[in-house]
Amino acid sequence: MEKAELSSESTPLPVKIRVASNKDAEQIKELVFSVMREFGLSPEPNGLDSDLDDIEGNYLRGGGLFEVVETPDGKIVGTAGLMIRPAGVAELRKMYVRKDLRRRGLGKTLLEHMLAHAEKQGIHEVELETNSCLQDAIRLYVKYGFEPIPRKPFSRRCDQVYRLKLR
Repeated sequence: MEKAELSSESTPLPVKIRVASNKDAEQIKELVFSVMREFGLSPEPNGLDSDLDDIEGNYLRGGGLFEVVETPDGKIVGTAGLMIRPAGVAELRKMYVRKDLRRRGLGKTLLEHMLAHAEKQGIHEVELETNSCLQDAIRLYVKYGFEPIPRKPFSRRCDQVYRLKLR
């Protein structure tokens, strides 16, 4: 478990980053869906987003990772998941941070955790699907070497696909 210090406007806000469990599912869905709605995107709790109903089965048991950022009072304020796919490919999914805590390094830290885990698992390529309205996130991905690829996203709410080759 990693502790991070975020500075709020007046005082530091201590948070911890930890591996998620199924006990976190409701809070994770609440955060993820609220951020999606903030950007005009539609959650699909019975479809594409049903992976959040069983984080342990969909992420952890397959060798992937799902982490949450948690405040001292137990509120989940950030998420990121890495789902392992066949042939040495992983998918970065559900990377969201609560609005008032963005641009403070949490997304960067979560992304670095996901990429380190992918390398440790022998993954050679990480893909992600996103929407062009998520400009801050896209800038972060590009800064880390992700490049757009000409593939149609599987998700209806996404309009871009990016790939990072690790080896």
